[in-house]
Amino acid sequence: MPIPDTDVISATALDTLTPPAAADPLPPLDELPRSASSPDVVMRRVRDELTRDGDAQRNLATFVTTWMEPQARQLMADTAEKNLADRAEYPQITAMEERCVRMLARLWHAPDPQRVRGCSTTGSSEAAMLGGLALKRRWQQRRRGQGKDTGRPNLVMGANVQVCWKKFANYFEVEPRYVPMEPGRYHLTPDTLTAYCDDNTIGVVTVLGSTYDGSYEPVADVCMALDGYQAATGTDIPVHVDGASGALVAPFLDPGLMWDFQLERVASINTSGHKYGHVFPGLGWALWRTPEALPDELVFEVDYLGGRSPSFTLNFSRPGAHVVAQYYSFLRYGFEGLHDLAVQNRTTARALADRIQGISPYELVTDGSELPVVAFRPAPGAQGFTVFDVSHAMRARGWHLPAYTFPAPCEDVSVLRLVVRTGFTTDLAGRFIADLAEVTRQFRPGLSMPTALPPLRRG
Repeated sequence: MPIPDTDVISATALDTLTPPAAADPLPPLDELPRSASSPDVVMRRVRDELTRDGDAQRNLATFVTTWMEPQARQLMADTAEKNLADRAEYPQITAMEERCVRMLARLWHAPDPQRVRGCSTTGSSEAAMLGGLALKRRWQQRRRGQGKDTGRPNLVMGANVQVCWKKFANYFEVEPRYVPMEPGRYHLTPDTLTAYCDDNTIGVVTVLGSTYDGSYEPVADVCMALDGYQAATGTDIPVHVDGASGALVAPFLDPGLMWDFQLERVASINTSGHKYGHVFPGLGWALWRTPEALPDELVFEVDYLGGRSPSFTLNFSRPGAHVVAQYYSFLRYGFEGLHDLAVQNRTTARALADRIQGISPYELVTDGSELPVVAFRPAPGAQGFTVFDVSHAMRARGWHLPAYTFPAPCEDVSVLRLVVRTGFTTDLAGRFIADLAEVTRQFRPGLSMPTALPPLRRG
């Protein structure tokens, strides 16, 4: 369902408030006031301070949703006070969560969607940790059944994984085995994978949409490599797909890509509803291929406030409003509408990539053909400025365009990265290109201005 091709999001104008009277002093900023203050005065003080933050629509660093329809915003406001943990009091929100799990199970080709175990979470970090915990417990169960030691679990993943996996390894005492990047290869590939695996490997994490450059890891090829490893060693290693971004992009834009529960080795998948699920932060989803993939020992039957329900999340109280918004998003857009939104994002990303490539001396690392993400850098040998110089100059123009260096042994690769999200219109894209060209011209006098972006074709 296409959104209007206008700059639909802008900073909300501050309400006109009566200046505070002398007898109604402003509360302090950094300590708890001794007494109450006027709600209008406090709101103005907080709003005044928030104006110093950046414009979310010009934040090209985040994958997180920054635009929702007014109706979705209203539903979130209507349910902001409802705690998802109070399932007996709010059975309809619980039912919406269960329906969303079934929708995702079908979208990801689960062999029996009705038997899939899944839940909402506060984001993909929690969902990923749940997936990792299930891998660890399943490994421990197998090892105990074989009369073997369970004291040295490890998890294999590319060096490009999001920090949540490093937290998981630290918090839950699992050895992280990072397959390093190589020049020209910036994510996990099957050719070097099995050298890091052994009998203590609880699983392999694959990333569908790397935060470094937006690229997809070849999940099917990884599974095939692990099939060969099992045939050679007898060790069966499951795969978790971290689809924080890509799991709600690939089904709509890359239907022929094999990455989900169609692959028997994929035991679990996580995604972020607050990314390309079109819900404000924070909402994640974790799904397991079969009930057996989530050990019963991780599921707690909770008797709370008059109702019994299973619980297998890390925290307890959670906002129900985000589940309501996800359910709205799925019903509102449907498969075709979500496809159209994804097409718009990728089309915009590809158009931006073409224009950036036309600005000397930039070269592309990724061009938006997988996630709608463009990573680029000055071509090797370019003199006079760095990606960090460009990022700083663009910040002065109101854009948050992150610059960063890849992990070892690719520390010589530094890139700029922009993420296209719903609400990033052609008007904003055109302004971004104009500002990027002007900033680059300051570093390289004589640069010609690129042509304007053409109107988007509707999907």
